[in-house]
Amino acid sequence: MNKIFRFLALSGLVFFQTTLLAKPLYKDASAAIEARVEDLLSRMTLHEKVMQLNQYVHGTNMNLHNIGKIDDHYPLEAGSYIYYSQDPEMRNELQKKIIKETRLGIPAIFAHDVTHGFRTIYPMPIAQAASGNPVLVEQTCAMAAKESRLSGTDWTFSPMLDVARDPRWGRITETFGEDPHMNSIFGVATVKGYQGDDISSTERIAACLKHFVGYGATQGGRDYRQADISDNDLWNIHLKPFKACVDAGAATLMSAFNDINGIPCTSNRNILTDILRNRWNFSGATISDWASVSQLKDYQATVATYSEAAIRSLLAGIDIDMCSGCYSSTLDSLANINAVPIDRINEAVRSVLRLKFRLGIFDRPFTTETKREKRLMTPENIAIAERLAEESMVLLKNNNNALPLTQHKIAVIGPAATDRRIMYGEWFSHGDVNDAQTLLEGITHEFESQTEISFAKGCDFDGNDRSGFPEAIETARNADIVILCMGERGNWSCENNSRAEISIPQIQRDLIKELSATKKPLVLVLTNGRPVVLTEIEPMLDAIIEIWQPGIRGGNALAGILSGRVNPSGKLPVTFPRSAAQIPLYYSSRRGARFSPHGDYKDIPSNPLYEFGHGLGYSCFEYGNIKSDKIHLNKDDELTLSIDVRNSGDKDGKEIVHWFVTDPISSVVRPFKELKHFEKKEIKAGDKQTFTFKINPIRDLSFMDNNGNLILESGDFIISVKDKKLKINLE
Repeated sequence: MNKIFRFLALSGLVFFQTTLLAKPLYKDASAAIEARVEDLLSRMTLHEKVMQLNQYVHGTNMNLHNIGKIDDHYPLEAGSYIYYSQDPEMRNELQKKIIKETRLGIPAIFAHDVTHGFRTIYPMPIAQAASGNPVLVEQTCAMAAKESRLSGTDWTFSPMLDVARDPRWGRITETFGEDPHMNSIFGVATVKGYQGDDISSTERIAACLKHFVGYGATQGGRDYRQADISDNDLWNIHLKPFKACVDAGAATLMSAFNDINGIPCTSNRNILTDILRNRWNFSGATISDWASVSQLKDYQATVATYSEAAIRSLLAGIDIDMCSGCYSSTLDSLANINAVPIDRINEAVRSVLRLKFRLGIFDRPFTTETKREKRLMTPENIAIAERLAEESMVLLKNNNNALPLTQHKIAVIGPAATDRRIMYGEWFSHGDVNDAQTLLEGITHEFESQTEISFAKGCDFDGNDRSGFPEAIETARNADIVILCMGERGNWSCENNSRAEISIPQIQRDLIKELSATKKPLVLVLTNGRPVVLTEIEPMLDAIIEIWQPGIRGGNALAGILSGRVNPSGKLPVTFPRSAAQIPLYYSSRRGARFSPHGDYKDIPSNPLYEFGHGLGYSCFEYGNIKSDKIHLNKDDELTLSIDVRNSGDKDGKEIVHWFVTDPISSVVRPFKELKHFEKKEIKAGDKQTFTFKINPIRDLSFMDNNGNLILESGDFIISVKDKKLKINLE
C-alpha cells in the first residue's frame, strides 16, 4: 500500500513540475500568431489587459506641440512607449525591467515619429511626391526603417495620408499633396518601405496611417479645427489613400484630432469601426493622436468626464490611448461595472498583442547594440537622400535659359543660403541640423574651382532690418548672376503653424525688388514646406527653383541643378495660387453650373500661378498621340493605353507622365479631370520611351456614391496626357 501511495505521490509531483515548467504557448516562436495571442489573452488579468492599451513617453520629449509634463514613473505593464532616443541601450534597459518585473513579461513596443528619415534626413513628404518616383521613396523609407529598428524603434507614426488643398495649413508639408491618387501611391510606397515583406525583420518597422480622417480639410486651413466634409468628398477624396494603404497591409492606424461634421474622429464609430473594421477588414491596431481622448472633454466638450471620453473612444474603435491617461485611469473600474464590455477590451488587446507578435518582439525583445556609425548616416543612406532631393526639386521658371549657369561670377544672397535648420523642415526625428549641408556649401563645392563666388545675407527671413541691403546690392553688382536663397524658416510649415499670409515675407520681397534694379539675372531658390504666393516678385525673376525642405544633402542637390550636372525632373504635387484669396484652388475641382468665366473672380485671374503637375527641365520632351489597343470595352475588360515621349534636347533627362480621366456625363457632378496613373522614366537625348497605362474600368472609371458604394456608369470617357486626348467608350 505504501508503494502505491509513494508511486501516486511521485507521479503527481512529476505532473505538477511538468505543468509548472512547461513553456506557455505564447512564448513558443513556432506557434501560429493567433494561437499565441489567444493563449496570452487567456492568462491576463483585467488590469494587465487595460495597461496594454496605454502609451507613455520614454526619454526627453522634444516635440513642442505635445504639451504636458513627462512622468518618468510609468507603469511597467504599459503596452507601448514613444521612444525619444537614437540608441538601443536605453530601450533595452527598460525592456529588461519590463520582462523581469511584470508577471507575464509582455514586452513593450517602442515608437517614434519617423516622418522623413530617422537620423539620415531626406526631403519632406510633399517634396517626395514632387519626385514622381515612388520606387525611390520606398527605398528611402526602407533606409529609415533600418536606422530606426537598429536604434531601438519598432514603430513609426507615418505615412500621413491627409489630402491637403489649403496651403495655409502648416501640415501640408507632411502630406503627398492635393490629389488622392498621388497620396495613395506614395502612401503605399512608404508602407512597403517601412514594413517590407517581413515586418519582423530586424531592419523593418510598423507603419501607421494617419490621420483618419479629414485632417487635411480643416476649415480655413486652421489646425485642429472642424472639417465639414460631404459624404461624396469623404469617399472619393479623403478615404481613398487610407483604403489603398490598408489593402497594402499597413500594421496600424491613427485617428485624427478634428471632428467631421460635428463628430470627433477620436470617437467616430462610423469611420473607425463601420468603415475601417467592418467594410475594409482592417485587423491592425488603432491609436489615438496625442492626448486626443482627453481632448474630447477638455476642448471638444462632447463629454463631461474622462470616463465618458474613454468609453466613447474605446467603443468607437480606438485600441490605444496615446498619452492622455484616460484608459489607464478609468477602464478597470468601467469594466467592473459593465460600463464597457469586456469583449471590446479583449478585442483591443488582441490588436496590440498581434502587432507585437508580428514585429517579432516576443521572440527578440532586445535590440542588438551596435555603434552609431554602423547603423546611422552611412554613405549609402546619404547617397539615397541626395538622389531623392535631386529628383524632388521643381524648376518653376527658366526664362532665356538662365539655367544651367554659365557665368563666371556668382553672387549668393539671402537668409536661406547658410541656414542649416531650413534644410530639414519639421518632424526630423533624430536628425542633427549640424549635419545638414547648407545651400552655400553645396554651391561652393560645385563651382569654386571654376567660378568666383561671393555671398551676402542681405536680410533675415522676416523683420524690418534693412541694414544688409547695401552689401547685398553691391555684391550683386559685382557678379554676373545672382542666386537668391529665400523662403520660409524651417519651422513655418509644420503642426500648429497655420498662416493666413503665404507670400514670402515683405523684407525678402523688398530685397528682391532692389536687386532687380541692378539688371543682373536673378534666380530664386525657394525653400518652403507649402505653396507660396509669388505673384508680386515672379516677373522680376529669370528662374525659380522650388527645393522644398530637401534634407541632409539639399545643398549638393541644388548645386547639381544649377550647374547642369543634374537635369531637374520634379513636378508640383500641389497647386501654387496667385493669391491667398483663391484658396481653395486645386486642379480636380468639380464642374460649375456655368462655364468659366461665369462665377470667376472679377478682380484677379482665376487660374493658378503654377498648376498641379507643372515642372520644367533642361530637356525638351515631345509627346506623340495616345494609342489604344481598343476603343470600346466592358467593365470586365482591361484597356492598354500608350504614348511615346521623345527627348529632342541634348541632355539626358527624366520625365513624369500624368494620365487623367474625365467623365463627360455622369449622374453626379464630377471633377473636370482626375489623376489615375503616373510614371517616371529616364529618356536619353535623342531617344524616346513609351509610357503605358492599363485601365481597369472598375478601378479607374468608377466613383463612390454617398454610402461608399462603387458606381460604374457606361458611356464615353476622355483620357488626357498634357494636350493629347483620346475618347474611349464603356459599354
